[in-house]
Amino acid sequence: MAGSDDINNNSLAVVLREFVKEQRCKRRWSLFFKLLMLAVLILIVLSFCASNAKGKLLRDKPHTALISVEGEIAAGGAVDADRFVTALRNAYKDKGTKGIVIKINSPGGSPVQSDYMFNEIIRLRKKHPKIPVYAVCTDICASGAYFVASAADDIYANPSSLVGSIGVIMNGFGFTDAMKKIGVSRRVIIAGKYKDFMDPYSKLTKQEKRFAQRLVDTVHQQFIAAVKEGRGKRLHNNKDLFTGLAWTGVQAKKLGLIDAYGSAGFVARDVIKQDKVINYTIKSNPFDRIADRLGASFANVVLSKLQAPDLN
Repeated sequence: MAGSDDINNNSLAVVLREFVKEQRCKRRWSLFFKLLMLAVLILIVLSFCASNAKGKLLRDKPHTALISVEGEIAAGGAVDADRFVTALRNAYKDKGTKGIVIKINSPGGSPVQSDYMFNEIIRLRKKHPKIPVYAVCTDICASGAYFVASAADDIYANPSSLVGSIGVIMNGFGFTDAMKKIGVSRRVIIAGKYKDFMDPYSKLTKQEKRFAQRLVDTVHQQFIAAVKEGRGKRLHNNKDLFTGLAWTGVQAKKLGLIDAYGSAGFVARDVIKQDKVINYTIKSNPFDRIADRLGASFANVVLSKLQAPDLN
């Protein structure tokens, strides 16, 4: 029995030693990976700092600042006013900036976002009169995009660019006749006489149509006033100028909607006289967009379960 106990004790001791050895090995590997991650993090930070320092040195030297307006203008969209304004302020902040080019390829979008961008360009131009701002239209610079462009000192475009479309639209669909044909009735409860205004499943009344017309007319007048402020006496009298029509670059030049033909490179090289271009554009983060979509999807699921009245 004693011999058996000794064997068992020896076996237990061996197991304990192996266990201790294994735990030490795990701790070593854990420590190794932690140190490795720390080293990688330090390298990333140092690289970022070095990049910023290099970028600062480049931005301190004379250059043309470029900001792209590419895609639809909308809050959180391809062109977001907050990102644009931040980029514009960054460009003005750097002492090497000798001129700013706003390169535009956009069909327009939100009048609110466009107005914000317009007013900030005007404000900063007055604050920094020695730094000119030029808008360069590429394929299309229409509606809200032209709203933004009109704030620049001068506007350049290609002869084939589409420019203008100074108008406002509010659109939708109506399904009331189709619903009658297939025997579907609309059930809706509202608080507020016009809460279902522009509802596609209800008929648009004369009063609602008049109200909608007043809305778009008001925004249209604001748009026209901004263009006149930005372009001044360069605009030519034409009865179709503010009707929402878009014009080619050739037509736009004759109407005073643009000043000359030229690309972003041309303006940097021959107008600002600084062919070294630094891009200040702040693009949307794809991870933020994914997070926003996931958040919106989750909210929709929750709201669909609550069956609460819409107070928006």
